[in-house]
Amino acid sequence: MIKFLFDRDTWQEVYDSMSKNKLRTGITMVGVWWGILLLIALLGAARGMENSFNRAFGDFATNSVFVWGQSTSKPFKGFQEGRRVSLKLSHAKKIEDNVEGIEFVVPRNRNQALVVRNFLSGSYSVNGDFPLLDKVQKKKLLKGRFINQNDIDANKKVAVISEDIYKQLFEKDELAIGQYIQMNSVNFTIIGVSQTENANMGPSSDIHIPFTTFQQIYNQGDTIGWLMITGKPEYSIKQIEEDAKLLLRNLNKIHPDDKRAFGSFNLGKEFAKITGFLTGMQFLTWFVGISTLIAGVFAIGNILLITVKERTKEIGVRRALGATPFEIKRQIVVEAVFLTLIAGLLGIISGGWILIAIDQAWGQGDDATLVNASVSITVVFIALLILVVLGTLIGLIPAFKATSIKPIEALREE
Repeated sequence: MIKFLFDRDTWQEVYDSMSKNKLRTGITMVGVWWGILLLIALLGAARGMENSFNRAFGDFATNSVFVWGQSTSKPFKGFQEGRRVSLKLSHAKKIEDNVEGIEFVVPRNRNQALVVRNFLSGSYSVNGDFPLLDKVQKKKLLKGRFINQNDIDANKKVAVISEDIYKQLFEKDELAIGQYIQMNSVNFTIIGVSQTENANMGPSSDIHIPFTTFQQIYNQGDTIGWLMITGKPEYSIKQIEEDAKLLLRNLNKIHPDDKRAFGSFNLGKEFAKITGFLTGMQFLTWFVGISTLIAGVFAIGNILLITVKERTKEIGVRRALGATPFEIKRQIVVEAVFLTLIAGLLGIISGGWILIAIDQAWGQGDDATLVNASVSITVVFIALLILVVLGTLIGLIPAFKATSIKPIEALREE
């Protein structure tokens, strides 16, 4: 078989067969070309969308839920409807100890502050945080460090600022670590500069200061703004959310059916929806692409059937001169595989160009919708393997048709 593939006469015959009707051959190959181009382009676009979502969610522990207090909608145990609900530090500890599947519970606070440095100023959001935040919402530090436990214990007046604030309050390449900024007339030492967070993931955290320092400056006592609860991977974050809210209702003496008392955003549930959508999109892409490929390959099979009909006398002569049925089949199958492979390779190249164009148009910048739209080498090899298999199978149809012709009948064919 290897010797046959390297035989010059084999490829001369393939060339002669294709060149007899170039227009028909070209139109036939368009089906396979379009199918593989569609497959590569759609898979690449789906990967780009997936990369975009991963970049947006990348800093978060996706198996997480955010919970905050609102106001009651039902009277309960002597309390009137409309009572404002507050979360306490003790609530965070009870959730961590009593709700099954909890990995981390992170209390957080936020307020606005006027930030001044020399003659420059601006209003930014200030967050009171624990070091644990860096585990569930990883901070990409460009310089310095994040808040540590010593900062919490000593109520230190230190701050981690975002890259945007650094650009607004400092000169280019100016050293920020160790410098002072003033927030609400209180001096803070900068200990770190972090990459600005993705605006699509909600309000940005411009400045981080120790949680205890925030409580002291804003006179918050043990009140917290909201909780970030992260579940272990094997547990349902939806169930964790329900259990945490039930416990908080009991702690705050809230009616069990009061749905308005606590607000929440289940990041894990939303992430699962996106993951399901991307999986479905990839399945649909493979289905559409392979269906189009099959249609294109069938077109090649039909053309080869016509070619076999046109070459009936030639096949009869070869059979009369001693060519075996296997040799005839082999030649037809090689022609089918060659046509599908050439069309497929052209489709892969065209699909690659389309992905390059997509990346240039929609894959640049922080707000890119399709990040690094591409396909892996594995996908390309799978596509080529599918082409070879389909080309071989479809080539067997005209091959058996060719060998079913008796030599004497073929020689009589006009």
